[in-house]
Parts: sequence; structure tokens; C-alpha cells
Amino acid sequence: MIKIIFEAHSTTFDNEAEISSGYNDVDLSPLGLRQSHELGERYRLVHLDGVYCSDLQRAYKTAAIAFSGTFTPIFTDARLRECDYGDLTQVEATIIKNQRGERVKNPFPNGESYEQTCVRMMQFLNDIAKRHSDGDKIMVIGHRATQYGLEHSLKQVPITEAVTASWKWQPGWDYELKSKKVG
Repeated sequence: MIKIIFEAHSTTFDNEAEISSGYNDVDLSPLGLRQSHELGERYRLVHLDGVYCSDLQRAYKTAAIAFSGTFTPIFTDARLRECDYGDLTQVEATIIKNQRGERVKNPFPNGESYEQTCVRMMQFLNDIAKRHSDGDKIMVIGHRATQYGLEHSLKQVPITEAVTASWKWQPGWDYELKSKKVG
């Protein structure tokens, strides 16, 4: 089994303003910078075979700050992005929250659905299963949609249940993935 630790990206200016960023490439706030350093401290003594993060700067900077000065390789992957809210990018967070259940199959206007984000996650996990071996431990730093995809793909939580469940930050969520390497 490949062990996966999911960590949410650190706090952004949009998070503080209670705005849903989606594909908007918003930066970390001063609080987010501190949180990124704290993330690094939590994992200072943990060996990771890789850190994979969204290519949006809030996820990449979280990883870069947390693992600065270590030998842990960091890889960006666009498949780990937040859901594309399309025309609703940067609206009040409550608007997105109230529509999540409706957007499982039906995409946000000019955006994508949560089913589509889960397809991205499955493609990513298939690649990870081929790249890593049993006993490897990786971290994924991403967004809510990233975690919804992990919950659905690795814990078989129905997508609707994953996206509508209440969410509360915690220091890491653990998942396991079967390796597809032979020999």
C-alpha cells in the first residue's frame, strides 16, 4: 500500500475574505505563510517519497515553504486543482457551498462538475499507483475538490456525500492506495 497524507493548502487572501477562488490563482496571506511553516514543522521528521500539489500557487507555495531546505521532491499537477467554478469564480463562499450538491453532475456555468474533478483525481491516482511502490508515503497538498476526489476514489464515499459533508480543517487526512507495480 502507498500511504497518502492529504493536507489542505494554507490560508489565502480569498479565504480570509470568504470568497471561493476556484481556478483563480490567489496568493497565500500572511497567516497562510505562517501555516505553511507550521506544516513543515509537523512533518520535519517524517520521510516522504514525494509531495504532489496543485499547480495553483496557493498549493505550490504551501509545499515549497513547508519543505524548503529538505530533500523531499515536490511535483505540481494540474489534475489536483480546485473545481473550476467558471462564471462563479470569486463569488461569496456561501454561494458555492449552497450549490455543491447541485454541481455533482451539472457543471458550474462555464466551469466543471465535481464528477469531472473526481475523474481528474482517478487519473492522478492511477499514475501514482504506477510510480510508487508498497510502503511509500506521499503527501498531496490541494483543495476541497482534491479531497472530495480522495474520499470518493479511496474510501468509496459517494460524490454527493463527499461534497455536501461539513468540512473542518485538521492536520492531515490519511488514505491508502494499492500499488500497481509488478515485481
